[in-house]
Amino acid sequence: MKKLLTAVVAASLSAAAVAHDMVPGKTQEQPVLLQGGTLNTVTNGVMTDTDLLFENGKITAIGANLSVPENARVIDVSGKQVYPGIVALDTTLGLIELAAVRATNDMSEVGDITPEVSGHTAYNPDSEVIPTVRHNGITHAEIVPQRNLIAGRSSLLQTDGWTFEDAAEALNVGVHVNWPRVGISTSWWERRSPEEQRKANAEDLKKLKAAFIDAKAYYDAKQANELNGTDVRWEAMTGLFDGTSKLFVHAHDKRQMEQAIELASEWGFELVLVGARDAWRIADKLAAQDISVVYGEPYGLPTRHDEAYDQAYATPAALAAAGVDFAIAYSTGFWDIRNLAFAAGNAVAYGLDKEQALAAITLKPAEVMGVADKIGSLEVGKNASLFVSDGDVMDQLGQKVQLMFIDGAEVDLNNRHNQLYQKYRQKP
Repeated sequence: MKKLLTAVVAASLSAAAVAHDMVPGKTQEQPVLLQGGTLNTVTNGVMTDTDLLFENGKITAIGANLSVPENARVIDVSGKQVYPGIVALDTTLGLIELAAVRATNDMSEVGDITPEVSGHTAYNPDSEVIPTVRHNGITHAEIVPQRNLIAGRSSLLQTDGWTFEDAAEALNVGVHVNWPRVGISTSWWERRSPEEQRKANAEDLKKLKAAFIDAKAYYDAKQANELNGTDVRWEAMTGLFDGTSKLFVHAHDKRQMEQAIELASEWGFELVLVGARDAWRIADKLAAQDISVVYGEPYGLPTRHDEAYDQAYATPAALAAAGVDFAIAYSTGFWDIRNLAFAAGNAVAYGLDKEQALAAITLKPAEVMGVADKIGSLEVGKNASLFVSDGDVMDQLGQKVQLMFIDGAEVDLNNRHNQLYQKYRQKP
């Protein structure tokens, strides 16, 4: 009993210790006019010395020398950069706080086939990590369940909100599958023989295909009004068959991706490849079949001995050259997604066009999540989810985010890191 009480108290204290004290922004109450900034619109190029007006959470006007509405808040942003909010895909933001503390880890559910799991359900809007990532321009993040064969469904949430309900941009957008291994691991921690590994890989693939067969049978029975009850697993997958949901396949190896493409083609699913380290090897096929890629390895060592040292950095440029529709992400990241804009900047250094790089972390992720009509670019009619930086947001040394608005509500950019910095800079 004493040990149990100690564990409960420790868990309570750890939960309290990781709750930030930044208050979510209030709903926009007056027009806001950003005057004289450099607008990185994404869809209409870069506009210098241009004004942007937003009211009731929507961008209502863009142009030079806009008239000032009555009761408007006017902010001089001359010499500064204005961007649409950055959208971070394939994250565990709000699902984990401290990797070493199990009580703060809600990334996965028990079992291999758990499509009914929704990432937003376990999302902690009070995570100390959230304010630190939005300080680098991230206004939205896709929250993704992890590990299981069919891990669950992801949702796109705003990085400012009291609960997941008021932070929701799009819920249960797609079903996430971690594709079974196809190769043999020779890592020191792998204790299974090659034959045992091959058998396990084959069993996982068989289990995955069986799940789709069962889900389709459930869907057909539902369409025919012949269900005897509700199975929450297959209910969560019905959107794949009626076209309202996407299939997100997490895979790196070329062979895994080819298997996933074959399965998606057989079932008629809209496929998104996530991670996709080897995407450059099948770029022409991806472009020809109009398959979207969430490239989640913008940094890293070569996968094979005969690959170039800079393969991870140069892959976005290779995908763009082949005509692949792609976004850049930090796969399964949470605290490290704060560097997403810098990863895009690094891709520019290795051949990617700068406008394409910006689109890969703004508009392209919005398209993947089905919300490009609302966010991802600076356009009249879209949500006022944007930020102002004192320099190029993709430059580690030059960027400095000074203002952020999500749906027109101003976001508090303070965070734990800044608080500690302000504290210790006063130390004698």
